[in-house]
Amino acid sequence: MYDPDKRKLLSAISHGAIFFSTTLVSVGIPIAVLFVSDDPIVKENAKEAINFHFNVWFWGIIILVLMTISFGLLFPLAGLGYLIHWGLTILAIVQVFNDPDKPFRYPFIARLL
Repeated sequence: MYDPDKRKLLSAISHGAIFFSTTLVSVGIPIAVLFVSDDPIVKENAKEAINFHFNVWFWGIIILVLMTISFGLLFPLAGLGYLIHWGLTILAIVQVFNDPDKPFRYPFIARLL
């Protein structure tokens, strides 16, 4: 049996790491959790958080290119992007605390892991 409090904490840290920054530093946290933990639910949450980081980076590049091409006219798109990725991250953390025995799956993302 796995410790439910440890499961909640490590899963929430994995998902919440994106709040630290959207750089490579923040993806290191779920990668570390993936390698350190032996809990299968925590590992799935860490993989999902890593996949979410990749998706945020991909869409961030797309939005940046569109803003550059439009000379900044599409700047509100960046705000929308942040609202979506912060909202999904908050949803993931809430779900992890409400149902720690089930890994959270972000909707509409590409999964590389």
